[in-house]
Amino acid sequence: MFEMFSISHFAALAAMLAAITAVAAGRRKLREEKAGRFFRIGLAAVLIACEASLQLSYVLEDGWGASSLPFQLCSMTLLLSAVMLLFAGKRLYPVVTFLGVLGALQAMITPNLTEPFPEFRYFHFFVAHIGIMMAASYLVAVERYRPTLKSAFGALLWLNALAIPAAITNMVTGTTNFMFLARKPATNSLLDALVPWPWYLLQLELVAAAMCLALYGMIHFVHRTHRRQS
Repeated sequence: MFEMFSISHFAALAAMLAAITAVAAGRRKLREEKAGRFFRIGLAAVLIACEASLQLSYVLEDGWGASSLPFQLCSMTLLLSAVMLLFAGKRLYPVVTFLGVLGALQAMITPNLTEPFPEFRYFHFFVAHIGIMMAASYLVAVERYRPTLKSAFGALLWLNALAIPAAITNMVTGTTNFMFLARKPATNSLLDALVPWPWYLLQLELVAAAMCLALYGMIHFVHRTHRRQS
């Protein structure tokens, strides 16, 4: 059983920090056409391989079903991150930056995970979420993406749009819990601090808005600090 804040959990968090730092440190090299293209294609391939291997594991181990659909927030942002990297989809920048970071960071801190190291699901979970964080870091550090307040609130619209297929599937099946819209996760999470279902869904809207605004301010602070230092 996976244990939160165990050695294996801290190792994954350290790997995430190292990956983000590597992207930031190598930003000048990654702005070169060849290096940048290699990074984008390579990271997109890793993200797609993560989802493909997960789907294959469902088929081989559990039997594929409705719960295997990629309707969790991080599954959707993972696929959108891959599309953005491969096709330079600037319209997806707010989704990857805001929803990708907020979803992946929450998942890294409080993983909805039962399989411990060195099981496949352990590696899949953390590689996928670190990959999402690297894609967002690439936009900020390499592409110099500076979100606007409009894009921050646009990300919230994306969040609610992505919740539609998740909510419909939850209602139709009665068993799935995509985006934790049907109930709180069985494992410990930040949602435990909120009121019971369904009222915590309203709280989540406010929390998501506050976190998007906080991330917006943080990105601009980092850009201003870097400009002054350079």
